[in-house]
Amino acid sequence: MTLTDNVPDARSGPLRTPHDRLREVIELAVPASAPAAAELLPADVRARGRLSLATSVGTPPGATYLADGRTLAGQDSDFANAVGKVLGLTIDREVASFEAILPALGSGKYDVGTGNFGVTDERRKTIDFVTYINDGQGFAVRKDSPLKKVGSLRQLCGLTVATGAGTTFEATLEENRHRCEEAGKKPYDVKTYAEQGALWISLQQGRTDVVMSTVNGLRYAVKQQPGLRFLNEFKRLDVGFAFKKGTPLAPAVRAAVDRLKKDGAYDRILKKWGTGPSAIETSRISPPEIR
Repeated sequence: MTLTDNVPDARSGPLRTPHDRLREVIELAVPASAPAAAELLPADVRARGRLSLATSVGTPPGATYLADGRTLAGQDSDFANAVGKVLGLTIDREVASFEAILPALGSGKYDVGTGNFGVTDERRKTIDFVTYINDGQGFAVRKDSPLKKVGSLRQLCGLTVATGAGTTFEATLEENRHRCEEAGKKPYDVKTYAEQGALWISLQQGRTDVVMSTVNGLRYAVKQQPGLRFLNEFKRLDVGFAFKKGTPLAPAVRAAVDRLKKDGAYDRILKKWGTGPSAIETSRISPPEIR
């Protein structure tokens, strides 16, 4: 079974999947545009009527390919599409690697990025965020692992940890590796992967001992792969649309997310992907990192 087996695939003809039907419900619930939010857009963006968006593709529920290998699905895509609809903008989407998106925003290559980007104080130095969910960091292991819960990174000492390249998880692990030596223990080894499939294969084959990733992604992944189990949440983080520092787009996008909350489309997207606990009360622009 693959991570996308339970994600409905794209179909032609009159037969529609549950994904198709729920997408239609969401689209019907979101007005073609919301003038109050759209009026906050910079004049040049309103004039061109488009936003360039870079997205990283990993595993559900964030972003993945359907069975046709071309169609993108996930809550990141749904939120971006819904925000674009509220603002009356067409989203020009381009797939990019996770670690390449934030630097590309800084260079002006894209207007906005999605990739389940956690809001951290370090990232806020160069990137602006508009929050739309709350996710976090967690761990998963094989079912035969002796680990029961990771309350401290010292519990990972001597193990090999798999995580995504360029992520907050990699940064957290590298920043805290010294804690093992301070405790007189062998440091854990960090293996990073740009491709999620390779990350999970490393765990299944025993080349790594534990995976550190997003709470939502871990919960979804272990349900699709026999022999794995979710351990626990380690830290919560706000997740947001990412922009170049100082972007004039943030107020409009924040207003659009709040409009989705008010109209009910926001909750329907979360329900569709089984991520209701990640709901936020209101969207914020670059809030402090959750400690």
